[in-house]
Amino acid sequence: MNAMGASYYQFCPVAKAMELLDERWTLLIIRELVTGSQHFNELRRGLPRMSPSLLSKRLQQLQRAGIVDRRPDGSSVCYVLTPAGSELRPVVEALGSWGVRWIGELGDADLDPKLLLWDMHRNIDHASIPEGRTVVHFEFPDAPRKARHWWLVITKEGADVCDVDPGYDVAVAITASLRRMVEIWRGDLSWSDALGAGLLEVDGPEAMRRALPGWFTLSAFASVPRPS
Repeated sequence: MNAMGASYYQFCPVAKAMELLDERWTLLIIRELVTGSQHFNELRRGLPRMSPSLLSKRLQQLQRAGIVDRRPDGSSVCYVLTPAGSELRPVVEALGSWGVRWIGELGDADLDPKLLLWDMHRNIDHASIPEGRTVVHFEFPDAPRKARHWWLVITKEGADVCDVDPGYDVAVAITASLRRMVEIWRGDLSWSDALGAGLLEVDGPEAMRRALPGWFTLSAFASVPRPS
């Protein structure tokens, strides 16, 4: 297994591992693969600020290092973690849990609606979704104009994220600041507290409004205990 980055010239296994993993974006690519992304476009949607050329370069490096396999998938290809790559899952989970507990307030530049909706779409409890097609409209009044409106189109089989109105009837419409929605998703703020404080508005039939929080399982890190 060849190192990707510059050598630290230390025999310590932590140093040797970091020679492979501490290049920019590398662990986030592994995060995406751990959470189920396999195709290049899926990885891009989970890493919206990473250039396609750099993503391609990092994937090639991870292949050479024995972390990722590139496999045929019909007319396309998919990327899957090797056994060595799969062993990084608890590393990613531990880093995320540590970040929730000890990293301070998010900056405005950290609040990305594209990433938020992509993460939400892969954490849906499809068993709780009504039959047929369910469309949830999100409006973030504080986001840049072109990023204020988003739609999740959900069925029992899957979900899609749209930044252009897909033209279907909306079951539930959510209006909140992007920061508050991120806080809800991360588990920093509950749905009920946000509603009670007027930080979140939900429009739609009462049954849909009540069911809405149960449609999402929230971020994998939402249940991590915070320091007192």
